[in-house]
Amino acid sequence: MDDHGVEDAAILLMSLGEVEAAEVFKHLAPKEVQRLGETIAKMKAVTRERVDGVLDKFTVLAGGQSLLVADTDEYVKTVLRRALGDDKANLLIDRILQGSDMSGVESLKWMDAGSVAELLRNEHPQIVAAILVHLDYDQASSVLKVFAERQRNEVLVRIATLDGIQPAALKDLNDVMSKVLAGGDKLRKASLGGVKPAAEIINLMGASIETAVLDYIREADNELAQKIMDNMFTFDDLEKVDDKGIQALLKEVQSESLVIALKGATPEMREKVFKNMSTRAAETLREDLESRGPVRVSEVESEQKEMLKIVRRLADEGQIVLGGGGDDEYL
Repeated sequence: MDDHGVEDAAILLMSLGEVEAAEVFKHLAPKEVQRLGETIAKMKAVTRERVDGVLDKFTVLAGGQSLLVADTDEYVKTVLRRALGDDKANLLIDRILQGSDMSGVESLKWMDAGSVAELLRNEHPQIVAAILVHLDYDQASSVLKVFAERQRNEVLVRIATLDGIQPAALKDLNDVMSKVLAGGDKLRKASLGGVKPAAEIINLMGASIETAVLDYIREADNELAQKIMDNMFTFDDLEKVDDKGIQALLKEVQSESLVIALKGATPEMREKVFKNMSTRAAETLREDLESRGPVRVSEVESEQKEMLKIVRRLADEGQIVLGGGGDDEYL
């Protein structure tokens, strides 16, 4: 959600009052609570027109929702058990409701990276991998940064090769979670792990750690390392970078390189760039793109890779945030 959407959600919560707002917060993820809390703290005054607009929007959206069943999880369980019998139904229920009851892991999400790392430091890398894939990528990345290099690398190899969490492995995971976290015995089977999550986590670890991790994985399994690299932050992912980050990137890129890189970009990516330039610069860039003849794919890819190197450097310096927020809406 963009900043305007967060402000709308904050205004709505303040309009509800402390008691009702507290009930809403109980159903939000840690990041959502933090972002909303920071926004509320910064809002000193809001116009009556803005408040009325937010309430009208909420009324329209809420009016389009209808609650058919009070507890959908229990409804699914009951219907399946009556239709298939307990044995067959239980085989399906874990698949259908996977991750719906994750109180143990959810408690980890409220902890800082250092505390999570300390709790998991002495666990087997396979167990650590199975736990970290339940966290948001940026939190998992922060936890791994605290680990020693060897342990970090071993865990990431296991994340990349994790093909779901099978029932036989859940007992070990649950034993660990019961010791480390409250409510850890309620984990359900989930198809987590794999090359993409490993790539997303490595993306957020910084260039120096990224290189060390990939070198380690390449020595053990060159094909796996290549698969991870193929799934890491791509040029198209720049669409997820906020305007401030795009502006920082444009200051570092030569005009000629930008033209070639954008020859292979999506229309949405081009518009993202245009809107973060001055009107004059955007017009010039449009003209250069239109007048430029065919460019070799290899040349386009080369310039895009160079831009991504700049992106990672700026991310290390804190000027660009990789792994943008999701598409969740509050209103």
